[in-house]
Amino acid sequence: MKILWLCNVMLPKVAKSISKITEVGGGWLTGLSNDLADDKEIELSVAFPLLKESTMINGKVDNFNYYAFPNDCPKTTVYNPKIEKYLEQILIEVKPDIIHIFGTEYPHTLAMINVCDKFDLIDKVIINIQGLCSVCAVHYLSGVPNNIQKKYTFRDFVKQDNLIQQRNKFIKRGQFEIIALQKARHIIGRTDWDKACTQQISPNAKYHFCNETLRDEFYKHNWDIQTCEKYSIFISQSSYPLKGFHFMLEAMPEILKNHPDAHIYTTGKNPLKIESVIDKLRMSSYSKYIGQIIKREHLEDKVTFMGILNEEEMCNAFMKAHVFVSPSSIENSPNSVGEAMILGVPTITSDVGGVKNMLTHDVEGLVYQHDAPYMLAHYVCEVFANDSLTLKFSKNARKHASIMHNRKTNLETMLGIYKEIIE
Repeated sequence: MKILWLCNVMLPKVAKSISKITEVGGGWLTGLSNDLADDKEIELSVAFPLLKESTMINGKVDNFNYYAFPNDCPKTTVYNPKIEKYLEQILIEVKPDIIHIFGTEYPHTLAMINVCDKFDLIDKVIINIQGLCSVCAVHYLSGVPNNIQKKYTFRDFVKQDNLIQQRNKFIKRGQFEIIALQKARHIIGRTDWDKACTQQISPNAKYHFCNETLRDEFYKHNWDIQTCEKYSIFISQSSYPLKGFHFMLEAMPEILKNHPDAHIYTTGKNPLKIESVIDKLRMSSYSKYIGQIIKREHLEDKVTFMGILNEEEMCNAFMKAHVFVSPSSIENSPNSVGEAMILGVPTITSDVGGVKNMLTHDVEGLVYQHDAPYMLAHYVCEVFANDSLTLKFSKNARKHASIMHNRKTNLETMLGIYKEIIE
């Protein structure tokens, strides 16, 4: 079976082989690609865009082939027809039985759909839902004050990328996404949210269910209440408003009243640590807003920004935490929640998108209304104060996650979908 993947990001193994720094993200691709590549009856090829390249780069890593195609139009709101010729070249060379597209967030998804339509391969195409730009745009600025939304930093002005413009870019990307989904015959999802959204956009497409496989490192460890840092909170992303870090900061003063040793750890760069003029010029409006909240609430010593973390470092950050919080304003099935659950880290998540399909409230963790930071504060304090409750969540979450993210089951399910479409 010849399978061609189209991904938004370069797989870490490829990045290492061609000495490129890979983006953080796409962790769900690593586990499944490893499992597929190990199957001797599968010939896996992976295509992805690569900026600042003028020609296609291709090669082989371990058991799969890769094709990095140039994208000389880095604007995500512009359809680049030049990409079609590269995708045509890849299709001719690979001659795939299945074309599996991961995500609808960027215009190259529509380019692949158009090329497959031209080659009469549209029945062999599957779109795997990650997030949905057209829907995320609606929730993008939740909880961010109107005056902050309209502001510009120097970076925002140069890039024409303040918060409202970011939201508008999601809307534009969502227009390409909708066209791609309407042309697709097969869609893979895993939550009520992505099923509802895609069926409303493309009611005639067949919906296939398949859970995600997590990164390898997260199957190797178990969280331990005895070795975690007591009263620590881990947030896996904080760089843009959809991830809701501002809600976590707003909850923190109430948490500190009851637990003065509480501390937040998150990824990314500290907005208060401006070491040069360049740092100041590069600051976004959202980063500046986060810094303002930290100063206003006197949280300078209560928040640690950990920079960019690799897979092992991210796993260690989860393991160190007393509680993991996902405060997003919208999600499909966040891998961060899955990673926390399979490690057994006590988890609190906003009730958005498809999260309710992952975690049962008061059984495997706690779920709260996303724009109610006072409830987030209440639940964090409950976890900190009640070890027996925490241990119950840890045990139950691990049990559920071990089923939901079972590598063998998910591989068999995916192969079953492939074979159904081929036949």
